[in-house]
Amino acid sequence: MPVDTRLTYDDLCLLPEDGKRREIIEGEMFVTAAPLTPHQRAIMRLSIVLGSFIASNRLGELFGAPFDVVFSQFDVVEPDLLFISSARSHLLTSKNVQGAPDLVIEVLSESTARVDRTIKLKLYGKYGVQEYWILDTDGPAAGIYRRSAEGLELTAHLSVNDDLTSPLFPGFRLPLRKLAD
Repeated sequence: MPVDTRLTYDDLCLLPEDGKRREIIEGEMFVTAAPLTPHQRAIMRLSIVLGSFIASNRLGELFGAPFDVVFSQFDVVEPDLLFISSARSHLLTSKNVQGAPDLVIEVLSESTARVDRTIKLKLYGKYGVQEYWILDTDGPAAGIYRRSAEGLELTAHLSVNDDLTSPLFPGFRLPLRKLAD
């Protein structure tokens, strides 16, 4: 009988804490370098504005990396930001998220853009993420994907003069230009 050589969440947990961001997709490890200043700036700004809106409206919780999202023993990711609605708070454990967040946000960097736009898009669609934002600090720009019968579909491509909005956050509006330098 052949031995399964795919990495699992248990394997991931055995690795030393060295500050590197590690994810497993279909049993394959992806290691990401620390993000650059524009990436960090966009995440912080979005965290403050969106996090405040979520908290003041008691919609759920916003989390930032590093925080494991465990879809299966072979699929574990650390999105830049993720939202878990109050109705789905049962997915939260003291250690990680067990299942699909309502919203996943990835900010592109040179080392992650290809994976974020392809492999992670498919993964998030497969496991039932309701909405996926891919933010590009150049411009800035954003691709907004929402759940459909076929998985995640691109529903909006935003540019610098557009606003980030979502049916998950009624009344929330953030000018995309506020995420750039």
